Parts: sequence; structure tokens; C-alpha cells
Amino acid sequence: MGRTPSIEQDVGELLWVGFEGTTVPAELRARIAAGLVGGVVLFARNVPARGDQTDVPALVDLIADLHAAAPGDSPLLVSIDQEGGRVQRVKAPGTVWPPMLSFEGFRDPREAVPLAFDVGKAVGAELAVLGIDVDFAPVLDVHTNAANPIIGDRAFATDPARAADRALAFARGLAASGVLACGKHFPGHGDTATDSHLELPRVDHDLARLRAVELAPFAAAARARLPMIMTAHVVFAAVDRDRPATLSLEVIEGVLRGELGYAGVVISDDLDMQAIRSHYGAGEAAVAAIAAGCDVLLLCRDPDAQRDVFDTLVEAAAADEALRGRIAESAARVRGLAQLRAGADTPYRPGSEAAGELLGCNAHRDLAARLAEADGG
Repeated sequence: MGRTPSIEQDVGELLWVGFEGTTVPAELRARIAAGLVGGVVLFARNVPARGDQTDVPALVDLIADLHAAAPGDSPLLVSIDQEGGRVQRVKAPGTVWPPMLSFEGFRDPREAVPLAFDVGKAVGAELAVLGIDVDFAPVLDVHTNAANPIIGDRAFATDPARAADRALAFARGLAASGVLACGKHFPGHGDTATDSHLELPRVDHDLARLRAVELAPFAAAARARLPMIMTAHVVFAAVDRDRPATLSLEVIEGVLRGELGYAGVVISDDLDMQAIRSHYGAGEAAVAAIAAGCDVLLLCRDPDAQRDVFDTLVEAAAADEALRGRIAESAARVRGLAQLRAGADTPYRPGSEAAGELLGCNAHRDLAARLAEADGG
């Protein structure tokens, strides 16, 4: 049997961080090597480019460098947002996908659902050959508010059943390529009128409406055993009038774990977003999120916040046996997720040559064109 992880190692598993630039900063490399980071999140700012094109060999090398920095007994999970439409970090020469709301051009599920699987599989293949482990997709939000500034055409449908069927088919496609899916943004960001990157939105529907619309795709995701679900920094007043979902025990443990029966990994949206930072300190928010039931905390930009959260959680865990138990429980889930990725059955292995051949290949471009045509594009 292996050694029992230290508090520091368990806390590290829960922290998935971002960084600036297209090379691994020395401090981050050292933290990864010490087993004090569970995952790294890539953004457009991290994707090397030549002119207006992604420098594919350099991106493959960057991701390989991140993985190589991790100790053998603590593999690192590299993640990215590759939804399609407005949110896709890897672009040309990779396939440029239309927004997922384009699926509304198909009213027959016999067309839409198989195509969603094929699109998810293609997206996953292009990520897998780059060495990426996790796609923060699909969006499980239902597009019910035309004035929504943050979800909109990122959603798969304006109806909860169609949204669930298409999004989960996309997730199965990712899995077929060996990439872990993460459904977002629980318990539903589709009917907000403000952007949680900038302020704290509220949803004031009653529970009957929430269960019928916002929660329905997440209930389907729980039944489908989706490996990860991301929380939203949104107040759902019918469940918790004061705290955003990310920090709410009633929302995460009460609704997601209890009512919906979800047993996978719960990941926070970025704690650097203003919906959190304007109301809470980084360390305070991190402790509250873990106590509420989050397993992973995203800290996507600020190295000072990353250090503050690590130190705060270690100190809090040493002083609070119940919190220490929560952290150990979450760390075990994250290690299980890494093992799931390591054991994934995929024909796609990372490498510059394979990536050069697969990214933006004719078959994938044809899928994108078919989806765009359904939307009238």
C-alpha cells in the first residue's frame, strides 16, 4: 500500500490553476513536481501561435512539458474550454466549430443526437492528440433568456430535454476519444441577465420551475455518470438566498449530491471571477467551497490567490478535523479521475505529427459544415 498523503498533497490535488504565457513558469513547475497541483487549465493566452494560426508542435511540447513535470504517483490533468462557437481555445488549423445552439436547426433527434456524438468525438480526438485530458464541456445550461450575456448560443437547446440529449451525446463522444467531459454550469446559468465574470447573478424561480428546466439536464448527467460537473457562481434563491451555488452546502450537497444523486467530481467555476472576488477573499471562498461540497477549485490567473488558497486550506485543515476529512474525500475523487483518464481507451496518442494530421482534417471540417448549415450559416 502507498503512503497516506499529507495535508499539503491532498490540498494540492484540489487546486487546478492557470498561468500566463506559453511556457511553464518555474514556480508552477516546482509546485507540480512536488505534487501540490492537481490540474492546469489552458486558455487562449497559453496557446502558442504563428501569426493567426496555432503553433501545433509548440502546443504539444507545452502540454508534454506540463505532464512531464508531475511525479509518477501524482499525474497532472491538463484541461481546456473547447466548446465550439465563442469558447474554443484551440482554433485554426484545428477545426473551428459553430456554436452548439446550431443544433436547434435539427428538430429530429435521430439527426441531432448522433451528430452531437460525432462532433464530441471529433473535438475529443483533436484534444487527445495534443495531450489534453479534460474538456470543460458540454454546456448543460438551457437557453431560455435571449438577453443572457454569458450563455446564449453556447447552450445546445432552448428546451431542457433537447439540451440534455445533445449535450450528453457530445460528452459520450469526448469519452470515445479518451477525453473527460465536464458539464456546466450547475445548477443552471441559462436564465441569468448578468455575467458572473463581472458580477453575482441571481435566479429567482421557484423549485418547481428549477426542477423542470434548469436542473433537468444535470439530473440526466447524474444518471449518465458524467465524470465532472462545474458549479455556477449564481444565487438560486429558492435553495439558498444568500450564497452562490459554488459556496452553498444546500445547493451542492443538498441538490446535486442528495436530490440528483451525483457521485462524480464537482469543480468550481473560476474563483478569480468577480462574482466571487467582489464578495469574498480567495482563501475564505476556497474554504467555503470545499465545505459546501466542491472537490476541485479553479484559480485561473492570479498566482498570489493560488498561494493564498493553498496556505489557507492547509491551515484550516490542520485546525478542523471535519474539513480535513472533506479535503481527503475530495482528493481521493480527483485521484480517481486521473486514474480514469489514464485508463481511458483511446486510439489517439499525443504527438506533433498525429496532431498535424488530425487537427482540421476533412472529416472534422465536414462535421462542422453540416452543423453550420443546420443553423443557416
